[in-house]
Amino acid sequence: MAAEPDGLTLRTLDHVEGRLAPAPLTFTPEERAAIDAHYAARKAANPALWNGRVLLLDAHRFEERRLVADYAEADYAALLWLLSGERAHPRLRVSFAMGALRGADGGFVLIRMAQWTANAGRIYFAAGTPDLADLTPDGQVDLEGSVRRELAEETGLTAEDITLAPGWTALHDARRLALLREVRAHEEAEALAARIRRFGAREQKPEFDEVLVVRGPEDLAEGMSPLIRRYLAQAWAEEPTPAMGTGQGTG
Repeated sequence: MAAEPDGLTLRTLDHVEGRLAPAPLTFTPEERAAIDAHYAARKAANPALWNGRVLLLDAHRFEERRLVADYAEADYAALLWLLSGERAHPRLRVSFAMGALRGADGGFVLIRMAQWTANAGRIYFAAGTPDLADLTPDGQVDLEGSVRRELAEETGLTAEDITLAPGWTALHDARRLALLREVRAHEEAEALAARIRRFGAREQKPEFDEVLVVRGPEDLAEGMSPLIRRYLAQAWAEEPTPAMGTGQGTG
């Protein structure tokens, strides 16, 4: 476990268990009024917003290299409110699974969110807050399934195109708990980026307006959140150091 001045704590996990609470979240009358007022203002500024049903993190605990996460149903307006206030909520967090897409040559592939989205201009891996589509029949929140679903929806990549690495990286602060899973594609990063751009061009309303390939700190760009920067720094720090030569010629 490692914390940084930006408040993010990073944990490496072997297993994540997501569970659904039996009832939707309830808010105090004051909280509900604040949620509705904030959403009305955001909707006025961006009419494309849609107040669908999502799953928010109600409670969680880390057990060594395992996370047990309890989610509860709420509306998207509540999510936006949780992220906007001057102070973090004492209990609730926004939590999501994110596929850290990587080409066969090691380059990471990220997308810049389109201007009509709630995160316009931000650069992320494909991700989304879990929702009712991510529930299993026995009430589990399928976070690996959420990674695969969001990748397919946002980039067009399917199970035949990718391999999920084992384990997760959790990055959390007072407002968010992000769960990143490395996703290896069978194509090299530049070819993968071109393929995703072609997919976006065919969409009537793509969620991204650019695709970026990132190979090292020199490729970091404005629009990347501390969360993304922290994950990439950790991934590069864990890369094996190339073996040094012996200095002896071969001929």
